[in-house]
Amino acid sequence: MSSLSPDSSVPSARVEKERDFYRMLLELGQADEIDPFLSDALALIVEISGAIRGYIELMFAPDDREPAFWVAHGCEDQDIAKIRAAFSRGVMAEALATGRTISTVSALLDPRFRSSKSVQQNRIEALICAPVGSAPPVGVVYLQDRAQKGPFSEEDRRHVEVFARHIAPFADRLLLRRRRSDEADSTRLPRRTLRADDIVGRSRSLAEMLAQVAAAAPLDVAVLLTGASGTGKTQLARVIHESSPRAHGPFVELNCAALPEGLLESELFGALPGAHSTAARKIEGKVAAAERGTLFLDEIGDLKPHGQAKLLQLLQSKEYYPLGGTRPVRADVRVIAATNIDLKVAVQRKEFREDLLYRLQVLPIRLPSLTERREDVALLSKHFCAKTCKAHGFSRLQLSVDAICAVEAAEWSGNVRELGHAVEAAAIRAAAEGVVQIERRHLFPAAAGASRPEKGAVAPVEVGPYRGLTFQEATRRFQAALLRDALEENGWNVTEAAAKLDLARSHAYRLVRAFDLSRR
Repeated sequence: MSSLSPDSSVPSARVEKERDFYRMLLELGQADEIDPFLSDALALIVEISGAIRGYIELMFAPDDREPAFWVAHGCEDQDIAKIRAAFSRGVMAEALATGRTISTVSALLDPRFRSSKSVQQNRIEALICAPVGSAPPVGVVYLQDRAQKGPFSEEDRRHVEVFARHIAPFADRLLLRRRRSDEADSTRLPRRTLRADDIVGRSRSLAEMLAQVAAAAPLDVAVLLTGASGTGKTQLARVIHESSPRAHGPFVELNCAALPEGLLESELFGALPGAHSTAARKIEGKVAAAERGTLFLDEIGDLKPHGQAKLLQLLQSKEYYPLGGTRPVRADVRVIAATNIDLKVAVQRKEFREDLLYRLQVLPIRLPSLTERREDVALLSKHFCAKTCKAHGFSRLQLSVDAICAVEAAEWSGNVRELGHAVEAAAIRAAAEGVVQIERRHLFPAAAGASRPEKGAVAPVEVGPYRGLTFQEATRRFQAALLRDALEENGWNVTEAAAKLDLARSHAYRLVRAFDLSRR
């Protein structure tokens, strides 16, 4: 029997490093979204190579001038253009053109790159740049400067080439998936002319709304945003502003509901010294602050009659009088107003001026409720989850399939705002437990704390059983009972049960799974 030396009985640090590297490479293939895939991939290669800065970009087509997706490491992300300019574009272009890895001890001294502006400006020394994919490449992985002094080693170069070769098929799969997803995105066309990256969703109702926004944004006319509370009217007002010729001007908000009637004129139009007891100096109003930009009047339906008259004068004449002033001031502002009440009903009740309504709703845009865009709920939930993790510095969390079914089945009377708060709270609960997935119990802790009924059993639809329950849990139990009755009446034919309840068949199937219903 041969004897082993003490050192050979335990894997060396180098072997462990290689094993971990290949294991994490394989784990990258489990990603189903391209953005977290790129972030995890870059973090892996930066760690294994000891690079200070890193960058990966992917393109849909080899002849694309700009990358479809990119991620950077070791740079501040306030300015996208500066981040990408900090790396040598010449090096990346050569790697893409030749399909070969580019490596140099010092780009400042290398005759191939020392004349490059980015190399000179950023004093770039050691770097490695490898193409992702072949014939032709779909992107590059670029590493610059080492944490330890000196050039990248041959082992580093080998790791980068292995890394680029292994992530290529993963990238191809995710790029194809994203392309197909984009082709199925109803909002793709209106988004082309809008700066609406923060508007999450691809439903038809959202697309119809964005088409109206795309038509309104470039025109210097008043816009009235209507819709239920929590649908995102303030966010949409910003999209209109940022997609308009006034984008370089200020965006000023004023909540009419929070404005005391005595301070309205001063707050809106400003005041001259001595105009009232607190005006010791000239006070600038919101109209002046929004000059050459956009004035957003939220909760316009709560504006008092005196304020309505003053606002009407501004919209008609484009002039206003500061409090205490005797000369009119010319205003160059665009007004966007928002309300969650029916202003036509308010007009009938003599609570809102009809002539002001006509001035405000030159282009009315109604925001759909979350009930009208249920297919966006899962996308919104994932968006809020990622946003929460980034804001609080959590490790990346995922929503489980069960959690997604639960949020899709739930009723969100507070719309997007309520959903966002619920997902944020769920992410905080999951992070506190140290788990990697958000489960149904994190989203609906009150329901999870209650005694779980037997699988497939649903409480009878009576008032009594709902006492003491949250609105969400009571609604869920009622929906489950209603759906079970429809299924039983139709012999568990989901298509017929969905038709009877006026539901989409796909949504009915999701509800069956979400409520854990089964045939008795």
